[in-house]
Amino acid sequence: MIQPHDFHYAMENTRIVLMPQSAIETFGSTRFHFSLVSELLDSVDTVRVRSGVIEAERPRILSPQHFSKLLLEGFGDQAREFADWLESNPDAARILRYGFQFRKTNLSEEILREPVETALELVGERIRKSEDPFGALIAGVDDAWEVCLLKFSMEMIQRSAGENMAEWKRRGLA
Repeated sequence: MIQPHDFHYAMENTRIVLMPQSAIETFGSTRFHFSLVSELLDSVDTVRVRSGVIEAERPRILSPQHFSKLLLEGFGDQAREFADWLESNPDAARILRYGFQFRKTNLSEEILREPVETALELVGERIRKSEDPFGALIAGVDDAWEVCLLKFSMEMIQRSAGENMAEWKRRGLA
């Protein structure tokens, strides 16, 4: 089980070395192919490369009416007042909801006897040669590697949100 300090360490020490060329699709699901390189702490110049797929579901807009219903669960009268205000001001809050699924069925691992920076160059070159617009290279922490994938997912959401909203507005949906 990951301890809070492991979580924070992983968040601080994760970096996206090669960001996918494509953002999260606005009207369909998106499959990102990741390679996560992490140093093995008990071996010198040895890294683990985990590869797999993270699937981002189609983003959805939560309308003020839907969001206000979510707000009311477990809250009192003041929350109802705020929800009423949200419902009467449709432009006050539009929230994007993203969902990610991590599919371990596509997970593979390999051990490379290389310093971490050399391994990152090798794996990065492999991704560039594949010309996969959804390929990502992540440098992370071995014990908390799934936290590294969460950080990657958050960065993809931040990067994609503006493009998704703009596309919905162009089509008159937002």
